[in-house]
Formats: sequence, C-alpha cells, structure tokens
Amino acid sequence: MPLRGKAGPVFAGQVRLEDVRFSTRRRTIIDGVSLTVEAGQIACLLGPSGCGKTTLLRLVAGILEPSAGRILLDGAVMAGDGRMVPPERRNIGLVFQDFALFPHLTALENVAYGLYALSRAEALRVARLALERVALGHVMHSFPAALSGGEQQRVALARALVPRPQVILLDEPFSGLDQRLKESVRDDALSLLRETRATAILVTHDPEEALAFADRVHVMQQGRIAQSGSPGDILHRPNSAAVARFFRNYNCFNAQVRNARATTALGIVRADAALEGRMVDVLVAPAAIKVVPMGQGTPALIVENRDMGLTRRIIARIQGHDAPVLIHANVSTVGEAGLVLAG
Repeated sequence: MPLRGKAGPVFAGQVRLEDVRFSTRRRTIIDGVSLTVEAGQIACLLGPSGCGKTTLLRLVAGILEPSAGRILLDGAVMAGDGRMVPPERRNIGLVFQDFALFPHLTALENVAYGLYALSRAEALRVARLALERVALGHVMHSFPAALSGGEQQRVALARALVPRPQVILLDEPFSGLDQRLKESVRDDALSLLRETRATAILVTHDPEEALAFADRVHVMQQGRIAQSGSPGDILHRPNSAAVARFFRNYNCFNAQVRNARATTALGIVRADAALEGRMVDVLVAPAAIKVVPMGQGTPALIVENRDMGLTRRIIARIQGHDAPVLIHANVSTVGEAGLVLAG
C-alpha cells in the first residue's frame, strides 16, 4: 500500500564526520572516514561484510566512541574534542536488522515505548497515528510473533520515527526478508522517509538496494571510503576495479597499452595515454559481449546456456584466456560461436 500523504515532517539534521577513526586492541576498524550527509538526504554505506559500515553507524548513533576525529549533528559536536553525547541525547532513531521489537508488547505498545515524555494516553494516541501512517492500524494490538517480517519492519520504522528524530539510522533492515517482500517493504519505507523528509543513513551489502534507495552512496572497503557519489556516478564511473566489481560481475582481460589502446582477446578498447606501455586489467561487463555466428569475432566454445527470463546466462571459453567468459545475451546459440565487444 502506498504510504503517501499521511506522515508529518521531522526536523532533519545534517550529519558530518571528520577524520573519524575507531580501533580495538587488535585492529583498526574505521580508518579516517570523512563524509557529510545533508539534511533530508538519504545516504547509503555500502560494502562487504567486515568493511566497517555497521561500526560507523554505531559511532554516529553514539553506541561506540571514536578513537579520533569528530562527529557533528547540525554543527554541534556529538563526539570528539573531549565530548561524548550519549545516544539518548542525540535525537537519532535506530532501525536494526532484527527489528529489536519487544515480544511481550503489542505493535502499538512497541511504538509508544520510547515516548516516555508524554502521558500514557498521549503516547498511545501518537503511536496509533504512526501505525496508521505505515498501513498497520489493523494489527496494532497484535504481538510481534503474529506479524509478518514486513509488518515487523514497518513497526520498527514507525517506532523510530515517532519521536521525530533528526536522523534515522537503518542497519540492514531488509536483509531478513525474501526478495519479493523485500522490494515492496523497501519501497514503502523509502516513500515514508521521503514524505517525512528525514535524514537517513542506510547500511547494506546489497548494491541493488543502495542504487534503489539512496541519494548518495558511500562505498566502504577496509574501514575507508573507497568512493562517494550519486548512484549513477558510482555505477557508471567507478574509480577502481574493486568498486566496479562490487556492483557487477565483470570479465577481466589482461592487456598492454600501446598507442592509447589495449588489445584484448575480444577486441581493442581505448586506454589512457598515461598508461602507455603498462599492463592493465580491462573489465568487460557480461552485457557488453555479443554472440555472433561461427566465423565472426573471436572463436569461442559455449559450455553453458541458461534461460534467466529476460536474458540468457552464457558461459564461454576462448583460446588464450584461462577464465571462463560470462555473457548476458538474448540469444539461444549453443555449441561453437564467436564473441565480439557489443559497444
């Protein structure tokens, strides 16, 4: 159900991290992260497991204290300069991966739980309105065990929003849902965040989720920000092979640059003249390879050809290239064929 026209606005805040570091006795987990999330912006911390993205979220929340650097909310120092503001005084809402709902409280009571500054009657009234905003008015008296995963996620989001926080932090909130339900619940959550104009930071390891959800993506690797930008910038203009491979499967061909060109087994591609004479890795997307009749292009043996619905997933072998070549194409070719760069 669309979640439009029902939620009141929050007073969004800007989040700024300045050279933030966090270390344990054994290792450095966050290594000099600086970034800004503007008020009302939805940002995503994207990276593989263990890269430090959840730790960074906990530093912003105040659950952890940075070893160095500063964290600011609307220009006020939350951590750093000898100051450490506790989580309950940061006006930040949290949505965890497991939703963290109290099993002995109804959906209504869960949402009202954090409204301790209000009277009991007023807290329940506000909580009731919040559940109606997320299309859950009909289950407000149900316990979490009786709710679906998607319903539990929306209860958790409503609970995070009712105190009108300046910032909402979401730690992989959709990872426990099946794919079809995940897309629906994610779209509803995004609509609600847009409607309330809340500043939000989402942690995820799912590139598709980051592209669909965020205004700005910060790709993390080994405790650092590898690249920041709009979803389109990150997807189409990655600044390294590691970032590129996080978003797509690529075929990698080794080639030497000569006359600003790199000659691969599939054809010639332009290269930066500054790389003249150097060996480089040329990354070729599966959709950038075209299957042509035998006798054209680079001879290839197709060893796998699977119908994936909109495309076919093809695995081919070519002489002089040890790794199998992955292709996404709209063909039914089997056996021997040729491969060329599609564009």
